[in-house]
Order: sequence, then structure tokens, then C-alpha cells
Amino acid sequence: MLDTVLSIVVLAAVALFFGAFLLWRRTGNFKNAFLMVILALVALANVAIWTIPAADGEAPLDKVERGSD
Repeated sequence: MLDTVLSIVVLAAVALFFGAFLLWRRTGNFKNAFLMVILALVALANVAIWTIPAADGEAPLDKVERGSD
């Protein structure tokens, strides 16, 4: 289930990047486009936190799926 949520977050981040580009090109509104890019980067950072292995070689996502701390 968590894999599905992380996949949706990545798709949302891609959509935010695309939407920010379109907003900037069509309206010239740099501030809102920049905020959308920041939001997409934060979402991708959260996905990275859950999926990149720690020093012990195990990702937090694997620990959650296994059911232990």
C-alpha cells in the first residue's frame, strides 16, 4: 500500500513541475511557479527519505513492510 502512495507522490511531483512550467510560460507568474517547484522538490525528498537505505543498509520502507522498527 505504501508503494502505491509513494508512486502517487512521484506522479504528483512530476505534474507539479509540468504545471509550474506551464504557469510560468502562460502567465509569467514566477512566484507561484517557483512555489510549485519547491513543493515538488519537498515531495520528492520525502519519497527519497522513505526509499533510500540508511547506514544499516535497510530502507525505512522495508522496515515498515516487515513490521518492525
